[in-house]
Amino acid sequence: MSVGGAISTTAEMHRFLVEQHHWLTPQQFNDAIALAQAAPGPNVLFVALMGWKVGMNAGSYPAAVLGVTVTMTGIMLPSTTLTYMASQWLHRNREKRGVRAFKQGMSPVVVGMLVSTGIILATASAQTVQHWPLWALSFAAGVVIWRTNLHLLWLLGAGAVLGWFQLV
Repeated sequence: MSVGGAISTTAEMHRFLVEQHHWLTPQQFNDAIALAQAAPGPNVLFVALMGWKVGMNAGSYPAAVLGVTVTMTGIMLPSTTLTYMASQWLHRNREKRGVRAFKQGMSPVVVGMLVSTGIILATASAQTVQHWPLWALSFAAGVVIWRTNLHLLWLLGAGAVLGWFQLV
């Protein structure tokens, strides 16, 4: 179970799959996340890719299919069931002070989980130091988003232009 979506589970997945059991290499782990984030569709696809890679590392196509099936069932079924039940309860009780306080209190928790994911992904790459302009721009974009009302599409457009001219 996770708060903040499937991507917030990456820190624990990295510890379990890469550090503890060595079922994936750091590069395979990062590749699965990068590919899933670049592909259209839900970002939970990185879980399926990790299941696939673990199965292929085990040595067979059937194991990879089983890996996808088990990982997607494991990440989707509990959270979908709990989310449905919780959303029904929250909707019925949305005006209660405790419900409003819970929603406000969870915001920093989700942000912290996403930041920890970013740190793990950033430090897993051997080329992190070489890409310091990208990290500086990412930090600057975060500050702009936090402190201004500038629409995100302007930042995405600026990033696309900088990437097009290979400045980052």
